[in-house]
Amino acid sequence: MDFNFTETQSMLRDTLRRYLADSYDFDSRQAMLKKDGGRDPGIWKALATEIGLLGAALPEQYGGFGGGPVDSMVLMEEFGRAIAVEPYVSTVVIGGNALVAAGGAHADALLPAIISGEAIIGAGFYEPQGRYNLADLRTTAKADGSGWTLNGHKSVVVAAPYATHFLVTARTGGSQREGAGVSLFLVEANSKGIVRRDYPTVDGFMASELYFENASVGPQALLGAEGGALPLVETLVDHATMAVCAEATGAMLKLHELTLDYARQRKQFGKAIGDFQVIQHRLVDMFMEAEQAKSMTLMGTLRLDDADRSKWVSQAKAKVNKGIRLLGQAAIQTHGGIGITTELSAGHYFKRLSIIETQFGDFDHHMARLEAGLMAEAA
Repeated sequence: MDFNFTETQSMLRDTLRRYLADSYDFDSRQAMLKKDGGRDPGIWKALATEIGLLGAALPEQYGGFGGGPVDSMVLMEEFGRAIAVEPYVSTVVIGGNALVAAGGAHADALLPAIISGEAIIGAGFYEPQGRYNLADLRTTAKADGSGWTLNGHKSVVVAAPYATHFLVTARTGGSQREGAGVSLFLVEANSKGIVRRDYPTVDGFMASELYFENASVGPQALLGAEGGALPLVETLVDHATMAVCAEATGAMLKLHELTLDYARQRKQFGKAIGDFQVIQHRLVDMFMEAEQAKSMTLMGTLRLDDADRSKWVSQAKAKVNKGIRLLGQAAIQTHGGIGITTELSAGHYFKRLSIIETQFGDFDHHMARLEAGLMAEAA
């Protein structure tokens, strides 16, 4: 197995790192979050048109570069280093892959719009009662003439406040937690019957609670076969899981750098705290956790096309989650109280990492999924 990045992937990483260093430094990010909408739309547009990164992982037939999950991993690591609040995961990783899988008129129209930065997708797969169970749905879609009527509630839909489309699951048959009967819909954000409650999340992103109140959509809103969308949704979430793992590795490496710099500058008892052996050991442990997370992320990303994909994804996410907690707590302990202040960037990295720890499955969820998969193999 080849673990080396291609020349194109290295170029993507270097280009994005330079752009983010110039346009997404910590002070600029803080100022941007205070704007209406909590973001600068010009940055997303620049990533699409000036740099051309949004098509890196999408097929050439739609105007992309023909890359794949490793390309997204490379980009997400750089987004993590800058704790960027751009909707890459929901729009490109989830929305883009869903459209590629579905094909047809939707893909022909929207994939070029995603690549050009014109279309932004908010993914609503989770509901308040369901936790991480993608089949636990109370949202329903009922055939209504030639279209569908949606009713239900989707929680913490990241990027929904400024999305142009929502990609949501709804039950068209079966019982509440049954695998069969789950369908996937792509709905325009301005459709009648959709109510949003927008709010900022603790890590700087914008999200919404989505309420469908007799929302009528056309027949073209259904992606794929009616009632058979759960396997595709599980695949999309596994791809998104590995993308946020890559984001976490970038944030972990940067937080380690920040902690190392602080340990060299902060003096106690007349010497830098980085000279104390206990701090040196802590910094080494932090670096090891970041590097192990990076290796597990690469392994999981390379296995996304395997038949036993879920096993590799859960191993990677469980390890990354564990590393996030150990590294994040060590960073804050080293900084002391200043580490959680608004003015210092370390606390913002800690917040984002804490959210990633629970995003698309916490440690217990992925260990349970891994155990279930291994038991099934043994049987």
